[in-house]
Amino acid sequence: MTPRLMGKTALVAGAGGALGAAIATAFAAEGVRGLLLADLAPDGLRPLRDRLAGAGHTVVTAALDVTDGEAFDEVVADAVQRWGRLDVLVNNAGVVPPNARLHNLSTEAWSSCLAVNLTGTFHGIRAAARVMREHGGAVVNTASVSAVTAWPHAGPYGAAKAGVVHLTKVAALEYAKERIRVNCVCPGAFPSAIHDGLPAGALESIASRHPLGLGRPEDVAAAIVHLASEESRWTTGHALIVDGGYSLP
Repeated sequence: MTPRLMGKTALVAGAGGALGAAIATAFAAEGVRGLLLADLAPDGLRPLRDRLAGAGHTVVTAALDVTDGEAFDEVVADAVQRWGRLDVLVNNAGVVPPNARLHNLSTEAWSSCLAVNLTGTFHGIRAAARVMREHGGAVVNTASVSAVTAWPHAGPYGAAKAGVVHLTKVAALEYAKERIRVNCVCPGAFPSAIHDGLPAGALESIASRHPLGLGRPEDVAAAIVHLASEESRWTTGHALIVDGGYSLP
C-alpha cells in the first residue's frame, strides 16, 4: 500500500506535546518528503526530530509564536525555500486557560486564549493560502469537542475552538476553487501534559464521560492524516469529531 502522504511537504505548527509528536510520527510513516516542526519552544522538539531523522526522514525544526502573523509567514516561507512548495499545514498550537466562571475571568486570560487558539489558526491559514493558491494543498486545524459541547469554567477555550470550526468553514469556501482544502478535527480527551497536576481520580472522571474511554494522541493523528491526504480529496469545511463518543449523550 502506497504511503498516503508520499512526496508531500508538511508543516506542523504547535508540534510540541503528545499530539504534535503523534502527528509528526504519523506523517513521517506516511511518506512526507519534508517535515517542518514548529513550536514556541523548539528545543523540546530535538528528541523527536533526531528520532525521525535517525529513521531516515527529512525533518527540521523552527521557533514559532503563532500569535505573530509575520513569524508564521516566515516559517511557511522557510518550508517553501527548502522544498519548493508547501502541501500540508497542521494548525495544532493551543493553550488551555485557567478554569474559571465567566465573572471571575480576567480579560488577559480571555485574550491570550483567543490569541493562540483562534488568531494563531487564522495566521496559519493565511500564511498557507498565500503559498498554496498556485498548486493547492490541505490545511487541518485542531479544534476540540468543546467547540460543539458546553464546558463550564472553560468559556475562552470553547469560544476559541468554536471559532476555529467556523473559520475552517469560511476558509474552505474561500479557497475551494484554488484546490485548497481546509478541515478540522475536534478531539475528545486523551492523556497529555495538560492533565499533569490534576487531583487524584480526575482523569478517571474525565474518562468516564467518554463511552469508548480516553483516546490516544495517535487516534487523533490518524484522523489528521486522513484529512491531509488524497483520501479526503472531496472533503472540505468538515469538522471531524474524534472523541470516543463524548459528544453523544
